[in-house]
Amino acid sequence: MSADPFDLTGRVVVVTGGLGQLGRHFCAAVAARGAHAVALDLPPGGGAPPPPAGVRVVHADVRRRESLEAALATIRRELAVPHALVNGAAIDSPPDAPASENGPFEDYPLESWNRVMEVNVTGLMLCCQVFGAAMAEAGRGSIVNISSIYGVVSPDQRIYGYRAQGGTPFVKPVAYSASKSALLNLSRYLATYWAPRGVRVNTLTLAGVYNHQDPRFLEAYCARIPVGRMARPDEYDGAVVFLCSDASGYMTGANLVMDGGWTAW
Repeated sequence: MSADPFDLTGRVVVVTGGLGQLGRHFCAAVAARGAHAVALDLPPGGGAPPPPAGVRVVHADVRRRESLEAALATIRRELAVPHALVNGAAIDSPPDAPASENGPFEDYPLESWNRVMEVNVTGLMLCCQVFGAAMAEAGRGSIVNISSIYGVVSPDQRIYGYRAQGGTPFVKPVAYSASKSALLNLSRYLATYWAPRGVRVNTLTLAGVYNHQDPRFLEAYCARIPVGRMARPDEYDGAVVFLCSDASGYMTGANLVMDGGWTAW
């Protein structure tokens, strides 16, 4: 073990959703600590920015086990059995979603529920099955499941009130919250299941990240959070490095909350 417990030199770290806003930061952060960072994601659309320097990209669909198995085979052949897996791939209702997705719970479409669950829960479970099994066989590894404050507490629907004032009522949908809550106990289950085989499993719970949101949303959101602002994307990098490294070697089945104090109120 390195004298620096945060050192990831030579280790293979796979980040699902690695070409997304946070995934790019996670990949760059572990690469800066010496890791072979692998961004696992769907092929990007036209105009997408390139991956961070030094980050390998392997295309895969987290909803398809055969796609994940092919990705693992590529990573094993080119690098090694992964040492860490950061499950960051997730979806939510997009801003241009049909009004029915952002309407009353009583009318929430089943197809919308299924679409979110397929990626956020089933997809994550498949990633754990495929990559976690390989790590368990190797006798080491760390899995980091990215959750949200909305998986710990209910969304504060009041912060979306400005939408109704503008004539377009908005309810934060149920599926995202339910999916992120599911990760907490999935992590605990796998932590105890794989502990004898050297694989640690933890949850990292995050609050919202600034991404040039509507000023009305920002005003309502930031008034609700003790530190008074949304997170910068890079502010979560240290936690990811910590959970992937030997610095968290005695930590498993835990939920590390970094939320600017949101859940303290």
